[in-house]
Amino acid sequence: MNGKIKWYRKEKGFGFITGEDGKDYFFHHSAFSEQIGDKREEDNIAVSFEPQDTEKGLQAINIVIK
Repeated sequence: MNGKIKWYRKEKGFGFITGEDGKDYFFHHSAFSEQIGDKREEDNIAVSFEPQDTEKGLQAINIVIK
């Protein structure tokens, strides 16, 4: 699925992606498939990811910057 990073807090290590389906997906910084440095702190970065529906809610894994 494609989406954009809604926000990310480097000091906490997590954030949210808004998917092309309009839903928000939680992500942990370890879900990125590559090192992207401080780019995660910028809003609206285009990404692709695999959505997962977990017992804690929607999550994004295998995130790749486009």
